[in-house]
Amino acid sequence: MVEKIEYKSPNKKVEGQKKYLIQSFGCQMNERDAESLSGILEDLGYIPTDAQEEADIIILNTCCVRETAESKVYGLLGRLRKLKVAKPDLILGVCGCMPQQEDVAKKIRHNFPFVDLIFGTHNVHELPRMIHQVQENHEAVLEVWATEKGIVENVPVRRKDKLKAWVTIMYGCNNFCTYCIVPYVRGRERSRKPEDIIKEIQDLVQEGYKEVTLLGQNVNSYGKDMDVNYRFADLLLDLDKIEGLERIRFMTSHPRDFDQRLIDVIASAKKVCEHFHLPAQAGSNRILKLMNRGYTREQYLDLIQRIKSAVPNASITADLMVGFPGETEEDFADTLDLVKRVRYDSAFTFVYNIRTGTPAAKMEQVAEEVKSERIQRLIELQNKISYENNRQEEGKVFEVLVEGETKNNPDLLAGRTRTNKLVVFQGPIELTGKLVQVKITKGRLNLLEGELVLNGTND
Repeated sequence: MVEKIEYKSPNKKVEGQKKYLIQSFGCQMNERDAESLSGILEDLGYIPTDAQEEADIIILNTCCVRETAESKVYGLLGRLRKLKVAKPDLILGVCGCMPQQEDVAKKIRHNFPFVDLIFGTHNVHELPRMIHQVQENHEAVLEVWATEKGIVENVPVRRKDKLKAWVTIMYGCNNFCTYCIVPYVRGRERSRKPEDIIKEIQDLVQEGYKEVTLLGQNVNSYGKDMDVNYRFADLLLDLDKIEGLERIRFMTSHPRDFDQRLIDVIASAKKVCEHFHLPAQAGSNRILKLMNRGYTREQYLDLIQRIKSAVPNASITADLMVGFPGETEEDFADTLDLVKRVRYDSAFTFVYNIRTGTPAAKMEQVAEEVKSERIQRLIELQNKISYENNRQEEGKVFEVLVEGETKNNPDLLAGRTRTNKLVVFQGPIELTGKLVQVKITKGRLNLLEGELVLNGTND
């Protein structure tokens, strides 16, 4: 059982009206980490700002899954150099997955010596102490823990959204896919105790939250590291009983660990949404084996069929990678065939790029021009299917959780179906936070247009 550590609020707060800015890159786990960073800083007395020139502390919460995210961080650090010169007391910090790699942490320290604070993924809760060290000693702090030291509970959180919340149920990953850096920077799998998760969500419901998304690198592995027989399906059953909670989502699921009991529980649960995000990554058995994914295309397709049989209206989405080392045209054709067979509602498609320290980095690489040509073909196919799927929703009535005005048109409201499809429609702003019935009038590539069904509001 992983050690549980209780966060202790620091006695000493900052003096004056100090401001902070956090810029995050990467996945939902990083966004959730940013909420904890914000909570800790506000617990210290800082207030948020969106303006770099106003900030007294700026923290870049980084991602290293893809090269583009790292490049953005280095570019931003270069631009922040001038701000640091103009404002010497500004504390600049870099945290997250990038510094968790020893060579990257040293590179940041060497190339950007004006950075005051460098820390990794395992010691976010130590931020108050590290800030104090920078201020007291007037020198940079580089503190990256090589391994995790337990699960820290009751860390302050500042959530921007007041309707939907991310709730981390486990940390780390044991899968070691050959292309992925995550197990090296996030550590081994550690599950939070169910009672801590349940209490957090009960408290969120008391605050007015209607929907939670359970987060983990592989939520289907939840509980395997605990000394009690309690798994992800058991957690969903317990959360389904919480009064006032309307919707439960989760991500990400590893197809290999998605068993029949979990499918049956989701099919029977009232609050667990009928949306399954199942990263396939590739449709070729040869490539799946090289990736160390732990399943075949036949097993994946069987899983999809079992889900659709148990949950007929389920929405299926995925991650799909193009250009994994050694991928041939035949391998890529298998991926296209998989997409045609599953008919995903949407998919996050991306090109493989080298992650130093992973086994795939040493394999024979696919030419960049080949990757570019293949990704365009994949996107074209998936867009066609997404559009066709959305057109088939026309005339149907869906329950929509209203999130508020659309970004581009204040006359329209936006919300999501239980299957996680975006819906826009006309209605009063007072419907925000309510569950309403919306009839779909038009299916588009990335959203559904609809009209409010009168007397279709559930308070």
